[in-house]
Amino acid sequence: MSQNDIFDREIVAPDAELARRAATLLGFDARYARVHDQLRLLMAADGLEKWSRKHHGSLMPIAGLVADQYPLVVFHGDVGTGKTVAAECIANRLLTEARSEDAVIFRLSNRVRGSGKVGEMTTLLAEALKRVVASIGKTRRAVLVIDEGDSIAASRSQEHSHHEDKVAVNTLIQGVDDLRRHKGRVVVILCTNRLSVLDPALLRRAAVVERFDRPDDAERRQLLERDLEGAGITAAQLDELVALTGPTAHAPGWTYSDFRSRFYPTAVAKAFPDAPLGFEHLRAAAGETTASRVMEDR
Repeated sequence: MSQNDIFDREIVAPDAELARRAATLLGFDARYARVHDQLRLLMAADGLEKWSRKHHGSLMPIAGLVADQYPLVVFHGDVGTGKTVAAECIANRLLTEARSEDAVIFRLSNRVRGSGKVGEMTTLLAEALKRVVASIGKTRRAVLVIDEGDSIAASRSQEHSHHEDKVAVNTLIQGVDDLRRHKGRVVVILCTNRLSVLDPALLRRAAVVERFDRPDDAERRQLLERDLEGAGITAAQLDELVALTGPTAHAPGWTYSDFRSRFYPTAVAKAFPDAPLGFEHLRAAAGETTASRVMEDR
């Protein structure tokens, strides 16, 4: 595997496309407001001593302790709830607000697991962390987003955990520990569908743990209103679509990706190219779309 394949994306922030995409994420502003203060503090650890001396006249013990927290954030929740894209958009907005120039958002590729050769995953993971650190130089910042984090950070105590997996977890934990010396200029956001399988030693290091859920009735209505603007859908028709996409006795409610990756393309395909998109297309597409299976967190 080429070392150039370690990352799926390397985005120089501030990025206009991520800023635009954040505006399309339902509930993004509320979530950002909820995690903003903690993440800003995490990324500004190098300024805590100055803050303490300015406002308290000395370096308080608490300032030193907070500055030494681990630069790890965990986003967890069911499949299709927007964890990874939210991680990238949140990182982009934070870096924009910090007025960081030439900051980079890296998204680790699942290919880091390698091809099964002994030691390969550990080598690739160590190389990824090395490249992220190298990118910051003396003044820049970086955020590493790890998607499907449970695939490389599962508990080392699991019976089926192989030696290679355990060594990789050790490497990740050691890497997060080592990042503290950069005082917030490198932050890791790990996304997982299964919080309970993460290694306890890694989870204990998380400065922020944020849960992502499937949209409720009000959120699905807001999503449909936003995405179907211009289609002439009535309030009563929206009510029916909200009901059709909600949980039943036999199935969970839809995820965001169920709407945008499957439902909308199916509906538009029924109308394109000869007819305008109408409620009949949407209702038929809803009947053909099933909710993503719930990822068991155990």
